[in-house]
Amino acid sequence: MRTQSIPVLCCMAAAFLFASCQKNDAKKEAQPDPVSAEVLAQIKANGFSTENVVKTEDGYLVEGDILLTAEQLKASVSSPVLRIAKTEQYRTNYLVTALPRVIRIKVTGLGTAFIAGTDTAIARYNRLGLRMTFQRVTSGAAEITIKGFNQGPSGGYITLGSSGFPTSTGNPYSTIKMNTNQYAYGSNPNVLYVGSVIQHEIGHCIGMRHTDYMDRSYSCGGTPTNEGASNIGAVYIPGTPSAPDANSWMLACSNGGNRTFNANDIIALNYLYH
Repeated sequence: MRTQSIPVLCCMAAAFLFASCQKNDAKKEAQPDPVSAEVLAQIKANGFSTENVVKTEDGYLVEGDILLTAEQLKASVSSPVLRIAKTEQYRTNYLVTALPRVIRIKVTGLGTAFIAGTDTAIARYNRLGLRMTFQRVTSGAAEITIKGFNQGPSGGYITLGSSGFPTSTGNPYSTIKMNTNQYAYGSNPNVLYVGSVIQHEIGHCIGMRHTDYMDRSYSCGGTPTNEGASNIGAVYIPGTPSAPDANSWMLACSNGGNRTFNANDIIALNYLYH
């Protein structure tokens, strides 16, 4: 799906990647570190696209907002691509366990819009009545920390946020990174927009794959791309549709604004965590 034009950004998104409408006099952004041929081969062997791979301090960002660590890339592939369909809900091999439990979320070094966006995302999850609830804390330990990074457009795209998947020990992924660059959310970020991105990234942290992982061009346009199952897994969640589901909160591409759970998303979350 192509995104609508929004203030500051005119974009075609990948979850969360956005094409930026840069001014002619904008400063040229620093290019990210190159990714070695060996790493690209590992990414390809694990079933992920090697286009627009970004090296980060934690690993490698692929498919827009999925972080793969060096350890994950070296692990043996054990989960085949299971189904051929455009939009169904999928989970990873590992989920959050030891339920019921409270997942504490801390926001560090970010402005009020990101704090309010976190509260928005938390409230949306907690209204579902799952056996896993979320609480924002300002001090002490937290299971998920949300912090910022500043990275400009690269290859016509800009990353809005990134996260990873649950650990083999049943804990949620511990870090969500939100882009503070001016091309990501502008100088006055919209809270519902920021909250929708955080809501999506929390989904990854608790084990949700992109709804259209089999063909991310469904929401992003461009060339059809299968994100791959690999050792991370892409396990179909029973009760979710095999027909297009345009408003899922876990679609690979954002609509450029406010997006929350649709009815099928709630089915998927209830199946996993109710």
